Amino acid sequence: MKIADIRTHLLEHQLETAFESASMRFDKRSHVLVEVICDDGTIGWGECLGPARPNAAVVDAYKGFLIGQNPLETEKLWATCYNALRDQGQRGLTVTALSGIDIALWDIKGKHFGAPISTLLGGRWHDRIEAYATGSFKRDGVDRVQDNALEMAAHAEAGFDRMKVKIGFDVAEDLRVIKAVREAIGPTWRLMIDANHGYTAAEAIKLGQAAAEFDIDWFEEPVLPEQLSAYRDVRARQPLPLAAGETWHTRWGYREALESRAVDIIQPDLCGVGGFSEAKKVADLASVYGVRVVPHVWGTAVQIAAALQFLSSMVPDPVRTAPVAPIMEFDRTHNPFRQAIVTSPIEHENGWVHVPDGPGLGIEINRDALRDFAPRD
Repeated sequence: MKIADIRTHLLEHQLETAFESASMRFDKRSHVLVEVICDDGTIGWGECLGPARPNAAVVDAYKGFLIGQNPLETEKLWATCYNALRDQGQRGLTVTALSGIDIALWDIKGKHFGAPISTLLGGRWHDRIEAYATGSFKRDGVDRVQDNALEMAAHAEAGFDRMKVKIGFDVAEDLRVIKAVREAIGPTWRLMIDANHGYTAAEAIKLGQAAAEFDIDWFEEPVLPEQLSAYRDVRARQPLPLAAGETWHTRWGYREALESRAVDIIQPDLCGVGGFSEAKKVADLASVYGVRVVPHVWGTAVQIAAALQFLSSMVPDPVRTAPVAPIMEFDRTHNPFRQAIVTSPIEHENGWVHVPDGPGLGIEINRDALRDFAPRD
């Protein structure tokens, strides 16, 4: 079996109502899938985190290193591609594009051996994963405090026991949002906050100290991802556990954060960190330092399936008598092609998501949806 071709599929949808995080504005949903085709007809699917068109261009740049190669040699192919573009970047698009390719290769490997990727990663510890709802972005034309409170209450009503709200805009307003959400959902629901690196260290410390009374599980990306010294400062001077890592790529991108105890929770994204091949190394490295792993998830059903396979394979911490169960981020913002691109949508049931048990990712792509959501330009 050899790799015969690699294709990318751009997906776009213009939003009627734009929304914002502290670091980005979304007026459309845009993602890219990677399709790896083998000479025997086996096909694998992956997805890249980040800007769709630039990712597609870098995937195309990798093709010459992959055509004619054995797709089962995932470590060899990962190293070949990484080495080929190392001089152009050890993080960023070179790695997010490689992530989509690597996921597709693992999908092929699972189909070849007739097993889910979680089994190939070492074993399925979990057949279903508890999900937490991500949402509460800043939407145009609405009162943010009231809008976020109503949205999070709706997620609680839908069966989610955990949810995450977006902050990082203004400390005083963000605290009003957190207070309103906590009042709307009550004291027993788990609540996380995500600043999308919108604060200075001083602002993050002020927010963390004031928000502690609202029983926050973690404070995500309080400051810029490059500023590890600021992370250490924020962690030392306010009481909330810190989480970060969706923009850190490969094991080398995580090493200093783990060694210096900059965070309590790391959040590798399967579609950005380097795919399954690298995410496994990052998780193993985190276990050495006793740091929890909660993957970042922002994409289509391809990424959701990949995250589920990875979470299913996560080994419980042997030190704990009552291991902390893995949880999964579940994006609730509007994206009409998120589930449409697969023949069997991956949805939650009262806040829990079943891990696909078919070979590879365990999903089947709906090619009609790929055509329906392809860009028109």
